[in-house]
This record gives sequence, structure tokens and C-alpha cells, in this order.
Amino acid sequence: MQAAAALAATPPDETTPSDVRWMNLATAALALGLVGLLLASGLVRLAHLPYFRLERIEVDGDLERNSLATVRANVVNRLQGGFFSIDLHKTREVFESVPWVRKAVVRRVWPNELRVVLEEHRPAAYWAHDDRDDQLVNTFGEVFDANVGDVEDEHLPTLHAPLNPNPDDAAVMLDVLHRLQPVVKPLGEIDTLSMTERGSWSLELDNDATIEIGRGSPDELVDRVERFVRTLPELKRQYPAPLQHADLRYPEGYAVKLRGTSTWADGTPKPVLPKVAAKPKAQP
Repeated sequence: MQAAAALAATPPDETTPSDVRWMNLATAALALGLVGLLLASGLVRLAHLPYFRLERIEVDGDLERNSLATVRANVVNRLQGGFFSIDLHKTREVFESVPWVRKAVVRRVWPNELRVVLEEHRPAAYWAHDDRDDQLVNTFGEVFDANVGDVEDEHLPTLHAPLNPNPDDAAVMLDVLHRLQPVVKPLGEIDTLSMTERGSWSLELDNDATIEIGRGSPDELVDRVERFVRTLPELKRQYPAPLQHADLRYPEGYAVKLRGTSTWADGTPKPVLPKVAAKPKAQP
């Protein structure tokens, strides 16, 4: 009697053969999988019900280059899916492929609406190098494609990059441009800022004067140009002709060419000349 009671108290799974237990587990797994498939199928059918079709696409943003109607016309026919099935990542890419659109934020609004907030590129400069000259740089230092004719009346400066520029060259050049603009303001507006493959900088002003700055960190470039602009008035009191060219690549001075004359200033001549402050020479 006690033995029979002990046998009856033994858990069933301990007396069940292992192959039967595995069959039971497999059956349970198949059942769960079937339930999952049924639920997924039901959700797919539910997502494609007419009630969940996208009925409205709300587009917002501070737009100047595009109208909201133009954006909608360019993208609506390229969107696929309903409220649940639409791919938000691909939808964002579609909106960002519209000219002048820098960024799009896309979200669903229950039950059948899509809301999109757009941010446009704000042009800061033309971007040019030996391969092409039909791109722009935005205020974030990002290069983007656009119709440059859209900004031809805005008098943007040009950033002339070396061949095969690095991804961060545009941001670096834009930063140097912004730092140099107030420094050279007494001489004119910067028309073109250039950087060579070897990292040498130069600029051209809107009055056709050119300045060779040389190599160095942004701080060194700014200091070099500030020193030149600060001392130039003293030179021009002696030689009041307009500036044509300046070379700031000397260790302790600079060379200048004035329209109609040429001279040296600030303590250092060309290496082939023994002394500075020679009298201006008339141009041939």
C-alpha cells in the first residue's frame, strides 16, 4: 500500500519516455507557431483594411525654396503602404530626395495620417573643385546638390577645395571663411577662399585683390591676416595705390604689390633681396 502510494505520487513527466516528452514539446512549439502565424496573418489583414489607408499627409516646415504643394506633388505618388505598413525610413528618404530638403522627420498619427516636418538647406557658399562647380555648402558645412541658378542673386562666396576633398573639408573651410570675413572687411568682401591639396590657403576679394595666406591652423591663419590688415594702413600712407596682391607666407613679414607699384613691408623682403622698404618700382 505504501509502495503503491509512493508510485502514484511520482510526477508523470519522470516516468514518461524522453522521446514522448520531445514529441510533446514539438507539438506545443508547432501549436504556438501556428497561433503566431494566425495572429500575424490577422494583423496583416487588419493593416490593409480600408480604414487604415493613409488619407492625409500633413507637410510642415519653414520652406523658402519649395512650396508645400510642390513637395506633396513630388512625393505622394512615390509613397507605398498604409498606416501600419508604410516604411518610415524609406518615406523619409523620399522626402529628403526633394531638391533643397536637408532633413525630414516623419511620424504616424492615428488612424490614417502621416505628418512630415521638413528642414531646408540654408546656402552659405558655393562649393567648387577641379571636378565640378555646381554644388553648394549649407550653414552646417555640408555639401549638397542644387540648382545654383536659384542663388545667383545672393552673392555667395565660393569655397574652392582641393581635388578629391575630404568629407570634413567643407566644414573646415566654412569655419575659416566666417572667421576671416570680419578681419578682411576693411579691405573688401571675400569672393573666393581656396585651399590646395598641400593645405595652403589663399583668398580673393571682390575688388580682385588676392592674398596668399599659406599653411597653418585656423588660429594661425586668422592671426596672420589680422597682422597684415592692421599694418597695411601705415604702408598705404606712403603708397596710397590700391592693393593688388599680398603674400603672407614669410616668417616675419609679408610682400605686397600695389596697383601700379610694387614694394615690401613689415620687415622681411624676398629672400633674394638684401633689405626691405625699397622704393616702389613702376610696373612695366
